[in-house]
Amino acid sequence: MRVRRGAFATRRAAAAAGNDPRIAHALQVAAVRAITGPDAVGSHQSAALIHGLGLLKKPSPKVVTLTCPPQRRRRSRAEAGIYFHRAELPGEHVTRACGTKVTTPARTVIDLARTLPFIDSVVVADSALHLGKTTKEELADVCGSCGRWPGTGRARRVVAFSDGRAESVLESCARVTFDAFGLESPQIQVTIRGTGFVFRADFCWEKRKTIAEADGLAKYTSREQMLAQFRRDRLLRDAGYKVVHFTWRELSGAPAAVVARVRKALADPTPY
Repeated sequence: MRVRRGAFATRRAAAAAGNDPRIAHALQVAAVRAITGPDAVGSHQSAALIHGLGLLKKPSPKVVTLTCPPQRRRRSRAEAGIYFHRAELPGEHVTRACGTKVTTPARTVIDLARTLPFIDSVVVADSALHLGKTTKEELADVCGSCGRWPGTGRARRVVAFSDGRAESVLESCARVTFDAFGLESPQIQVTIRGTGFVFRADFCWEKRKTIAEADGLAKYTSREQMLAQFRRDRLLRDAGYKVVHFTWRELSGAPAAVVARVRKALADPTPY
């Protein structure tokens, strides 16, 4: 009877994995840990995938990233899709998610912030905060415990810049782009109230009466949604706001042009 229950549980886990990439990757991490030993835990991109955190560059789900204690000498095996990091793993930096041991969301964010470019790091930090997986205080605590590790200064900058109000990868990238080009920091997810309407803006420079909207691929899926957006923009302009829209393709392909449009709107005296 135990064998039957075990087989049923295995089939159920496999079926769930087919519908949930987090579980599928957790099963891969668990399989590798069974070979490498229990002191290795899923970390970095693997932990981010299992925690459901946003990533700018999606890693292959077939690649497993683990962290082992420093005394363990493991060589990364790129051909097998296994990458090892060596670092201390305090108990409070390890948790269980989707049935396997991984670094906590806070430790995962800091590990990635120490090793990835700034924009990639902000994406994952914003996502972890937005999803309620961690807090800035927890991120700062992990930075403190890793104070002498390479890249910790860069991670502290990421923590200071991160903001859980960013709701998407595109919004996080826009924040980094605005900062890199020297734009003054906008307010994020601001409620705009006018005669007969209440709207929320992705970015707002209230003193300049300027709004910037990050338009994802799924924003306009029907003619009715497009018409609603046109009406929304008209009402905002009638209320005195200048509105700038940008897409992922524009921000990633021509960031200077997007920033130039925002600067022009900030400088324009009227919305028309």
